[in-house]
Amino acid sequence: MNQIVTPRTTAQVMQPLRNRIQTQRRSLETKLCRAIALCSTSLLLASMPHAATAQDNITGAWAMAEFGSPLYDTSMTHWPYVNPDAPKGGNVVLGAFGTFDSLNTYILKGTTPRMLGLASDTLMVSSGDELSAAYGLIAESVDYPADKSSITFNLRPEAQFNNGTPITAADFELTFNTIKEHGSPFVKSHYADVTAVEVLGEHRIKFSFNTTGTMKPLMAVAGFAPLSAEFWKDKDISKTFLDPQPSSGAYYISDVDAGRSLTFTRVEDYWGKDLVINKGLNNIDTIRYDYYRDLEISSEAFKAGAIDFRSENSSKRWATGYNVDEVDNGEIILDTPANNVPGAIQAFFFNLRRPPFDDQNVREAINLLYDFETIKRTILFNQYERINSYFRNSDYGVSGPPTAEEIAILEPFKDQIPEQALTDEFRAPVTDGSGRNRKQLREALALFNQAGWTLSNGKMMKDGKQLSLELLLVQPDGQRVAAPFLQNMEKAGIATSVRIVDAAQYQVRVDDFDFDMISGLLNFFPPPGPELRSYYGSDTANERGSANYGGIQNPVVDELIEQIISAESLDKLQLTTRALDRVLLWNHYLVPQFYVDKHRIAYWNRFGQPETQPTYISYGATGFPTGWWVDAELDAKLDLDR
Repeated sequence: MNQIVTPRTTAQVMQPLRNRIQTQRRSLETKLCRAIALCSTSLLLASMPHAATAQDNITGAWAMAEFGSPLYDTSMTHWPYVNPDAPKGGNVVLGAFGTFDSLNTYILKGTTPRMLGLASDTLMVSSGDELSAAYGLIAESVDYPADKSSITFNLRPEAQFNNGTPITAADFELTFNTIKEHGSPFVKSHYADVTAVEVLGEHRIKFSFNTTGTMKPLMAVAGFAPLSAEFWKDKDISKTFLDPQPSSGAYYISDVDAGRSLTFTRVEDYWGKDLVINKGLNNIDTIRYDYYRDLEISSEAFKAGAIDFRSENSSKRWATGYNVDEVDNGEIILDTPANNVPGAIQAFFFNLRRPPFDDQNVREAINLLYDFETIKRTILFNQYERINSYFRNSDYGVSGPPTAEEIAILEPFKDQIPEQALTDEFRAPVTDGSGRNRKQLREALALFNQAGWTLSNGKMMKDGKQLSLELLLVQPDGQRVAAPFLQNMEKAGIATSVRIVDAAQYQVRVDDFDFDMISGLLNFFPPPGPELRSYYGSDTANERGSANYGGIQNPVVDELIEQIISAESLDKLQLTTRALDRVLLWNHYLVPQFYVDKHRIAYWNRFGQPETQPTYISYGATGFPTGWWVDAELDAKLDLDR
């Protein structure tokens, strides 16, 4: 499978959340409520609403959903997909790809590990059974007015960093100021609607917004994790660093070997271990991530017993790489649980900042040269399906022709968008799978001609120059899957090349938009929201380090994104996101690739698992199911050095 590129994340932005809720709840005169979601799943707030203060119509909440009501209430004793009596202990070794040279997830400089959320609790966390609800972790309750112009988090007095320093409102104020002053463009985009942060007391922090009537910005700030103001008071957070900062989570970083390994150790006296949202989670004593620059070597390390758990991303390895005795005798388990998580757009991204990729006819022509059906049959072992939406596997993506409601949203822009967006179903080009896509080649040549390009002596020429394209990759695996696509481009007279670079160089080139085409993905966090600005907004097209890889600058896209962010009903949000989906698809900004509707996991048979699995299984940045535990009896049967 192709190499995956995701926007640079921060441990503070939408991390796979921590979990449990305290059953206490103050009692006074405010309503139980709906509202707030961390952009990923759902969360549970444990405690009781504060009384209304100077403002009228203040809602005090212990758990909130962006639309509707949270699935779980205060009667919950633990998540239904955990074993509350799971034993603690044991060690786990996981594999990570690439390298790292910094632990500072806020700034653009440096390459950071993806799993730093293990050491950072957030104000609120999500459940594995919901897509847009929030439950309190560091915050025991929240207050917000009817117009949703602000939110106040009431922090748990017992919350503390692993060095014993209390977590206070000042720590969250520092977090916001750090993002505002030094944050990468992608991180900043999530909090663009925050206008002010006020410390109301040692354990009360208020966020104000430039929006009203929408829960989106409230949900975004619910994902804040605290920086220690005490720790950073005499240090420069605008620079890279490798010395771990204090941990607010269930784990702390106990060992750093830059570029080689990163070790997390469970905090024995973790302040939140008795919250019901944490019960049955964080069961492993030590989790070590060993870094590999080659995925084949990482795969072999797993089979040799040097790695415990692996989420496979290659169809070839899944089909042929696990024919080993350890699988046959049950020492290694292979499993394919259903993947219900709304999916990212995985694609080849054109760089629209460079001609001729700024020409829609050229982009559409190159799309015709991607013969997915043949690639699926010959390379992907028939394990994948084609992507036909930026918001696949969700209620936010398109299917079929546009509905009357979607047309009504797009009608004001009819002179600014492709005509098909108002009339036709979008389907990526389909071939017969024979590998002889002559029909698509003829259609592509016609589009090249419309753009002023002519096939002459086997070369696609314009103004005396041949059309050329370099595909930039970071994983060698991507070359195998891309090869048939490049071969078809060569048949159309395009001079193609592949450049494979290391992870650090790749990140710099992507940040600088120094490429013709890359292969990657862009996640969305249902319901979609501010992250869309960084992905597709005009303001980020030329902002170094943004996730707008393609360089999209389209006023219709900008307007639809703002309508999505300000939507006051789930129905309106879904309809507008589908309208945006159609505009993006019919502009052919990228070449959609493929997806698989199941997880493919391999692990050594040394773990216990809860009987019930969450609806939305996600191994996330941590790369390991947080509700699993080491089963001492199973572990003793294996000859592994743990």
